[in-house]
Amino acid sequence: MWLGMAAVNLAVAVMLGAFGAHGLKHTASAQQLQWWFTATQYFFWHALGLLALGVLARVMPSFAVKMPFCLLQLGLIIFCGSLYLMALGLPRWLGAITPVGGILMIIGWLMLAWLAFKQ
Repeated sequence: MWLGMAAVNLAVAVMLGAFGAHGLKHTASAQQLQWWFTATQYFFWHALGLLALGVLARVMPSFAVKMPFCLLQLGLIIFCGSLYLMALGLPRWLGAITPVGGILMIIGWLMLAWLAFKQ
């Protein structure tokens, strides 16, 4: 399941990156394009991290990746999603929830570190 979710994330990241590069290039402001670019960068890097967690879950079934994976996935949705929505012209107050996604991603990585050190 984890590998499948990571693969879907990576496919969506490619689609959103392509849409930003081609579909928004002539209609979005420089600020909107920057938000899109930032969201896409974080999306790709964290999707690759989720892929690594999926591989880790396969190689070491006893290693508990569920909570870090869920925190990273939720953080990814909130962080990148809010930036994507603002880039599409939705209200800028969405930027207030962007840090919540970032915090969830940080907690997910720290939880993974804690689990690794614990083992």
